[in-house]
This record gives sequence, structure tokens and C-alpha cells, in this order.
Amino acid sequence: MEFVNPEGLRLDGRRPTELRQIRAELGAVAKADGSAVFEMGNTKVIAAVYGPREIQNRSQQISDQALVRFEYSMANFSTGDRMRRPKGDSRRSTEISLVLRQTMEACIMTHLMPRSQIDIFVQVLQADGGTRSACINAASLALADAGIPMRDLVTSCSAGYLNSTPLLDLNYVEDSAGGADVTVGIFPKLDKVTLLQMDAKLPLDIFENVMQLATEGCKAIATELREILLENTKQLEYRRGG
Repeated sequence: MEFVNPEGLRLDGRRPTELRQIRAELGAVAKADGSAVFEMGNTKVIAAVYGPREIQNRSQQISDQALVRFEYSMANFSTGDRMRRPKGDSRRSTEISLVLRQTMEACIMTHLMPRSQIDIFVQVLQADGGTRSACINAASLALADAGIPMRDLVTSCSAGYLNSTPLLDLNYVEDSAGGADVTVGIFPKLDKVTLLQMDAKLPLDIFENVMQLATEGCKAIATELREILLENTKQLEYRRGG
């Protein structure tokens, strides 16, 4: 199958190094302390943050930092597949929740909120590739919306290698084609990698190219997220008569 045509365009009309369109809305869950809907192309994710609040289970209390809990799930209608979910799906959700919790915990200044807990819930509403990255970006926005102190926004993007071509921000068709896929999460201002996942081996020189492409994608997403947050702040000030 041809993933990049002779004119240099992918199946969805993008260039190999082009991100899908990004859209986001803050404050989507009224009762949450912070929330966001985030879309990358046809992948759509909602995130809600509760906290910092009093810890529910005293045995889990940490004297010098906040407890961060993360719950990832996929809506049954998210893939458009009418068949039942495969067995082991809950185990996969648990594994993804753990990876995403570690990623978000690294950006939260937990030492400023000892003996408290912060709960992050993320649900995939529509899946078309890049769901983990979309979850991280949605959670970042929701944490910012909740006013949780962070070292930096954490942003994420994937890149892959198909038919000898590095591709940025894979959609589902590209992601499921069997090529290598690298998901990266970074602190953009600090220029620090917080997440690196690969599902296939790559020669070192190709890996470096794909990794660099994903990192550039993360930085481009960071710019867009900051603009979204700035615009949201302006709207809040306007509503308050500022």
C-alpha cells in the first residue's frame, strides 16, 4: 500500500512532516476542578482533573508530596467497531494508565501539595491513531485549567517509519500498517524527554530521524496549547470585566 503518493501527500492529504489539525476546549466538565476536550484530527479525548483534595485513603497518604492517580479508558463507541471488546482490554487500560500517570506525575510539582491527592481521568471518545499522545495533551490542558502547579506543560506526539519514509502524527491506517511507531512526551521549555515508547526496532540513524520528528511535533503542539491557554485566559478576563 502506498502511504505517500508521488506528489508527496499522505492518504489524508498531509505532508510527511505535517501534524493533523488540533482543536481544544477548556472547562468541558462543569464539576471538575479542570477539564479539557482535545482533538488531533479525528482522535478526540476528554480529560477531567479533581484536586488537590483531601486524600480518601489515609494509608496512601504521602507526607511530603501529593498522590497522583490516573485513570485511562476508551469509550465503547470510540473505534466505531461494533464487535465486543477483546479480552485483556482492561489490562491494556491499566498498563496505559500507569505509563500516563508516570508521565503526568513528572510534570506536577507534587511537593507543593503534601498529603493531598490529584485525580486525572481521561477517556478516548474517538480513536484514529495517536490516542496516548492525545491523552497526555488533554491531561496537560486539564491540569493547567485546574491551576495545578507544573514544572512545564508536558506535550506528546508520535512519529513512524513506513515504506522508508518518516511520518509525523500517525493516523489509525498508518499506525496499523505494521511499521515502526515512536511515541514521545517532552517538557518543551526544559527540552527534556519524559516519555519514549517504541513498538518495533529501528536502525539507530533512522530512529534518530523519527525521534527528532516526534520531538519537533511535541514542540509545535506546545506552541498551540499555550495559545489555547492564553486565549482561554483572555476570555475569562473579558467575562469578569477585566
